[in-house]
Amino acid sequence: MFRKTLLACAAALAFTAVACAPAAAAELIGSYNAWLSKADHYNSQGQRLTTAAAIIRQDRANFHKYGIQDPADESDSYFNNVNNRALLEQMLNDGTSDPGVLQRIVNGNVMIHVDIYRSRHHGDYVVVTLGDAADSGY
Repeated sequence: MFRKTLLACAAALAFTAVACAPAAAAELIGSYNAWLSKADHYNSQGQRLTTAAAIIRQDRANFHKYGIQDPADESDSYFNNVNNRALLEQMLNDGTSDPGVLQRIVNGNVMIHVDIYRSRHHGDYVVVTLGDAADSGY
């Protein structure tokens, strides 16, 4: 009886380790810094964007498609693809960015650092942190 209980506990621990492994197995496939300016807070129709994902997506569209680049913006090879930009909201939801960071993106101009990860089990995702530059309002 004790042996069966011990084996069951060992199996449960092994399952837990496997279930938590995808986060550890993720591969960093790219990163960049960007200044999110007033231009990034509005879409191409002039409408104000209200989510961090939409603002970051617009920044990448401005950079790669429209040639609107802030001096601190860096290039990336991932979001130069329009299909990858379309996935940005889900990728941000799948990441672990602090909600306080996301709120500051929506409410002002900030420098961000974006890490892009690939996980075999959960797909690609991003983690967004604030960069070194001080933020400002409009």
